[in-house]
This record gives sequence, C-alpha cells and structure tokens, in this order.
Amino acid sequence: MSWELIYRATVYIAEEAGIALRNSAFSPNIRERMDHSVAVLNADGEIVAQAEHIPVHLGSFYIGVKNMFEALRGAGVELEEGDVVVLNDPYISGTHLNDVMVVTPVFWRGRLVAYLVNKAHHVDVGGPVPGSINPNAKTIYEEGFVLPPVKIMRRGELNREVLSVWLSNVKTPEATLGDLNAQIAANVVGSRRVVDLFEKYGERVAEAWRAAIDYGRRVAEEEIAKWPRGVYAAEDYLELGDGFVKISVRLAVDRCVEADYTGTSPQVEAPLNAVLGVTYAATSFPIRSLMRGEVPTNEGFYSCISVRAPEGSLLNPRKPAPVAGGNLETSQRVADAVFKTLSQALPDRVPAAGSGTMMNVMIGGVYQGRYWSYYETIGGGTGGRPGKHGVSGVHVNMTNTLNTPIEIAERVYPLLFTAYRIREGSGGRGRWRGGDGIIRAFKVAAPTRLAVLADRFKTGPWGLHGGEPGRPGRVYIKKASGEVLELQSKTVVDLDPGDEVVIETPGGGGWGPPDRQPTTF
Repeated sequence: MSWELIYRATVYIAEEAGIALRNSAFSPNIRERMDHSVAVLNADGEIVAQAEHIPVHLGSFYIGVKNMFEALRGAGVELEEGDVVVLNDPYISGTHLNDVMVVTPVFWRGRLVAYLVNKAHHVDVGGPVPGSINPNAKTIYEEGFVLPPVKIMRRGELNREVLSVWLSNVKTPEATLGDLNAQIAANVVGSRRVVDLFEKYGERVAEAWRAAIDYGRRVAEEEIAKWPRGVYAAEDYLELGDGFVKISVRLAVDRCVEADYTGTSPQVEAPLNAVLGVTYAATSFPIRSLMRGEVPTNEGFYSCISVRAPEGSLLNPRKPAPVAGGNLETSQRVADAVFKTLSQALPDRVPAAGSGTMMNVMIGGVYQGRYWSYYETIGGGTGGRPGKHGVSGVHVNMTNTLNTPIEIAERVYPLLFTAYRIREGSGGRGRWRGGDGIIRAFKVAAPTRLAVLADRFKTGPWGLHGGEPGRPGRVYIKKASGEVLELQSKTVVDLDPGDEVVIETPGGGGWGPPDRQPTTF
C-alpha cells in the first residue's frame, strides 16, 4: 500500500479538526474569520500534515512545538493519556499572546503515537486595550496575560485552578472559555481520527508518516535545485513613529535555502518585534509560494529552510520585548523582503508587493453593562504579477482569514457599518497593475476605545520592474462634531457615540513599466 493514502488521510484529519474548531468556537473572530490553524505531529513531535489555514501560524509550529517540548522537559513534565497542554507565551509558542496554542497527545493501545496541535486567535487575553494588541506597549506585560505551557486537562479532568487564573485576567471570560473549549474539542476530533487510522493500518501509519516527511524534503530540494544558485539580498522597512526600522535579508540558495537577517534593526520598545517562530514562518511562506507543483508543507519541507536572526534584533528579540505586532505587521514585511530578494533569482515569477499590512483594528468598551471586544484584519490588494493584474480586496501573504460579516458584527457589537467597498485606483500602475485595497467604515453607538496597528501609511507597497507603488493606507475619524482626525498607523484613541472610523487599505504594487500596460483586459 502506498504511504500517500495514509498521508492524505492525515491531511484531512487536520482539516476536519479545523472545521470542528470553527463550528464550535464562540467568538466571531474564529467562527466567522477562521483565525485558527491545525497540524498533526508524529510521536517525535515532527509536523506530518497541516490544514490550509493561517501561514503565520503554520510556519511557527515548526519552532513552537520544539520550544514547548523543551520547556516541558525542563520542568520535568510528562504527558499522559487525557492530558491537554495550553500556552500563549510567544517566546515559546512562536507567535503572539493572542494565539493560544493547545496540544493533545494521542495514545493508541496505551502507546503515544501522535500529537494534535492547534492555534486560535483569542480576541481578549487581557491587557489595557480592547483586542489585547496594544500599539503603545513597551514590554510584553503591557500586552496581556502570559501563560507558559501548563496542563489545562490532567488525565481527562479539567484543571480548574489554571482556568480560574486565566479567566480572571480577561475582560470577556465567556468568549475565552468558549473558544478554549472549541480548541480542546477540535483536538479530540483529530485524536479520534488518528486512532481510527492506527486501528485500520497499524504500525504502517508511522512508516507512512516518515515516508511523507522524507518525500517533503526531497521534493523541496528538487524544486529549489531548479532555481539559480547564488546569494541574494534586499531590504524593506516598517514605520515606527517618525522614522523606520529596517529588515535586511540575505538568502543563500543551493539545494536548500539559508536566510540570514544580520543587519536588521535591533529590537524596539514597541510591539513590532517578531519572535523567531514568526520570522521562520514569514521566511518559509514566500519560498513555498514560489515552488511549482505540490510540495507537502511538513517537517521535510521545513527542514530545507534555515533561518538566522541575531538575538536581540527585531526578528529575534529578548524577553520581555513586546511582540503583538511582530506576528501581524512585521511578518508581512519579512515576507515582502524575502519576495523582493527572490525577485532577483526568479524575476519572471515573483509578484510586486501586496498591501503589506494586516490593518489590525481593535475596538471595545462597555455597552449595556457588559464589556465587549472586537478585532479584525482588513485585506488589501495583491501586487501585479507576470502575466496577470493583482487581485483586489483580499488578505495578503501571512494572513489567510476572512472578513467579519457586517450582519454578524452589527448584531454582536454596538457598530453600524457605513461603507465596505473596493478602494478603486489604489493599485499601482504597471504593465500588470496592482490590485486595489478596501474602504471599510463604521460608526460606534457607545463610548469606545479604538486601537490601530498597521503599516504602509508613509510609503506604498513597492512595484517591480518599473511598476509603480500602490497607494499607502489611511485611517481617519469623522467626529460627530464634524471634525476629521487623521490617525497614525499605530495608535490608540477614544471615540464618542456617533463617531465614524474610515479605513482605507493599501493597493498592491504594479509589475512592469506602465507605458506597456495592455489596452484590453
């Protein structure tokens, strides 16, 4: 029997667990936006299969699960049947505090055979601002509640002490508990399917998983071997205050790819630092995207990519540097920088820059006696690409989420949406023009605190081969009094009832000189 049959079944196990998580989640951010990811690991903690979920989550598993197992070993913790581990410490899990990671060991006939792991973005993990993403944070402790790896379930029993401490540190405990239960339940679904697989195929499952990992490495090497060998370098920048911080990358392409971020700015007292898991995910995503054919994104593929980021830098900070936006904005810029670098090796395959921001909007407050918290990322335009125009109004690169349907947001929160449309003309001109961004606007019906964490407000996404940049992003407030307030890309502001927030996301860059733009489409 071919190993591929078992491998494909394992991929679907991850997909099914993700569906279970989505369908049982409490918050719209997971239930509607699908801000979650699932993977299946073998008994050695290696990634066998992943669902097609969020790129920044999926790539970070390669770093995060290794960190978690090391932390558990260091604490002398052994996992037994019925245990479930939960954590959100970014310096272990590999993303940011909002991404709660849940790990469940899978036992078959008394023997550990696999793990199910998922991450889901919790809108509220404490901290001073709604959405728990604080643009003004100078340390991680100003972002929210930090949870190291602990057993939330022991031998099938809920650890109520840990849960009580956690729920006491969030503003919306019902949503937190509902989403956590969904994560635990999703791993139960996945674990049962893994056990079914072992019941059907026995020891051949582990052998097939090893073959799948070996195949992933071999195919990745074969694809990279088709690229021109050499060393390529590029830079890109993030906005911070009145200036910029630099991301510098040097890629050595041979049988595999080595990424070196020496020269990147030191870590900052702002939530733009990216832990190594984020840096790894944002490096591996462009590389995987440029491979032709089907390459399994498992341990084999990931083992073909190595990342070096100096400790204490923006892309490998020392704790307690704040990291909420590293997962969001910095991951986007790392992906942009890697794409720009690879455009030198693959000029006819790499697109111009996409919107380059997740355009994070966090709002909340007290309404009708209850605290509420809403979070959303808003898409933009992709870059023009060889032979095709960019795509308008989609999430780009490291985020793969959906929007929150307006009907759901208005039913759950004190919001009234006033606009949701394509930002026409925001894509950069070129032979192949960039996709357009989005205009999304809403009014608040109660006193509300708004936090924005975004980028590409000062400079638009770059074009390639003579293409023009896309239009920068913009957020402004139309006060009920008639005053208009322009916001910076990273800010916190209080709103009054009737105030309208207008968000304009960047368009993608153009590809090729505009004077060669086709007259028909």
